[in-house]
Amino acid sequence: MNHSPSAEKAFSFAAFLRIIRADNLLMMAFAQLMTAYFLVEKTLSGIPALLDPKIYLLVTSTILIAASGYLINDYYDVKIDYINKPDEVIIGKGMRRRVVMFLHTFLNLVGIGLACLVSLKAGGIHFMAAFLLWIYSNSLKRLPFVGNLAVALLTALAIWIVGYYYQKSELLVLTYAIFAFFINLIREIIKDIEDREGDRKHGCKTLPVVLGFRATKNIIFIIAAIFVGSILVVAYKIDENLLYLYFGLIGILFIYFMYLIYHADRKTHFSRLSNLSKLLMLTGVISMAFL
Repeated sequence: MNHSPSAEKAFSFAAFLRIIRADNLLMMAFAQLMTAYFLVEKTLSGIPALLDPKIYLLVTSTILIAASGYLINDYYDVKIDYINKPDEVIIGKGMRRRVVMFLHTFLNLVGIGLACLVSLKAGGIHFMAAFLLWIYSNSLKRLPFVGNLAVALLTALAIWIVGYYYQKSELLVLTYAIFAFFINLIREIIKDIEDREGDRKHGCKTLPVVLGFRATKNIIFIIAAIFVGSILVVAYKIDENLLYLYFGLIGILFIYFMYLIYHADRKTHFSRLSNLSKLLMLTGVISMAFL
């Protein structure tokens, strides 16, 4: 576990892409651009949303703040990661700790600056998001459920802010923000089950550590029921036939997802479920094209 400074790389671009979860950031950018193109469609001045330079500033700002969040999260989690996933640890191997802290601060400042160019309200929201990501990494993630809730809210915020900024299709955008919130809430709890060994050794009071494996699964089923109920209520208010059809199809995939959770009992099962939740999220985002 001890690495001599000479063996330690100050910075590696490949390590940087892994630590900022480039695939997750691409998904976030894709979700925001899909929201702008299919749900917002046009700005209040009548130009197509994707021809407005500010949407690209908003997307870039979101990605930079999320990347900064991943950096600080891995910075605080390095000891836990040596237990849960020793082969995937980057800090101290592919990147020095002080470089990670510098990049975290730099990306946050640039991200908040770009959001301020969009609007002062967007800048304020992104400042709060950056602060919440730091608090999450520092302390919230060691508390049962609070950390899961914080990450899920921030994921939903990435979609909601597009509708909020353009003040268009806000109910429709809110539907997708709710969808993103619940899928990510379930995913975060699944990741806690997967990482419970390292979390327990380092005093993290996550749901699986506090309540145990079975009770945590039951909480996932309760959240899933609330998720289905809330999506049905919003879909009923929007009353769009294609939306019913698409959510019906996603519902079949979601039932299969719940079935797998019910039978999962190994670390590899939960790792697979975490990836499947990403697929659910992608399917939900693509459904915007059918509205």
